[in-house]
Amino acid sequence: MPSPADGSIWGSTFGYPGAIVRLDPGPNPPHTALAEIYYPPKPGFGVRGADIDKKGVVWVSLGSGHLGSFDRRKCKGPLNGPKATGDHCPEGWSFYQYPGPGFKGIGENSAESSYYSWVDQHNTFGLGEDVPMSTANLHNGLVALKDGKMVLLTVPYPMGFYAKGFDGRIDDPKAGWKGRGLWSSSGDRAPWLKEGGKGSRPIAVHFQLRPDPLAK
Repeated sequence: MPSPADGSIWGSTFGYPGAIVRLDPGPNPPHTALAEIYYPPKPGFGVRGADIDKKGVVWVSLGSGHLGSFDRRKCKGPLNGPKATGDHCPEGWSFYQYPGPGFKGIGENSAESSYYSWVDQHNTFGLGEDVPMSTANLHNGLVALKDGKMVLLTVPYPMGFYAKGFDGRIDDPKAGWKGRGLWSSSGDRAPWLKEGGKGSRPIAVHFQLRPDPLAK
């Protein structure tokens, strides 16, 4: 993930608790490259796919049932060096709980197991610029975080849509909502388990946002 804010490169590493990594190439990479690692504090864990917005804030799907954000500008201590252990900037993290029921006995949580997050830097969908979105693998679609609220984008048919990734595209900036949208494919893991049964094949889905239900 190249940061539009400062030219650094970010990535995510899977595992428990997982981490996000910042790489500053420097003037003569790889000799001058410097890496920083950041682990999510509780309640977040299980880092998966991530993306970055125009301000350099990283947004990441978490196995804890949250969309996590990390803003390096909020860090108060050293960003690298021997004291930068990965747990050195909990203040940079924020968590937004995904919709849906959770697991009993562990407080407020969601069982949503989002695989990947993406930031709509250029308003390709219509909710605005820099809106973070995630695959909603247990909700048959995608989910966006708009003004602090989760917005579900559900594929009604066939049931069982399971996205592994998605992207936005503007085909015609003069065509309004008809000229833009999101594109996603259903995952290649057991597509016969979705509605349609044996013989079902992966599909591509185009999400578009009408300004009102009757818009033409």
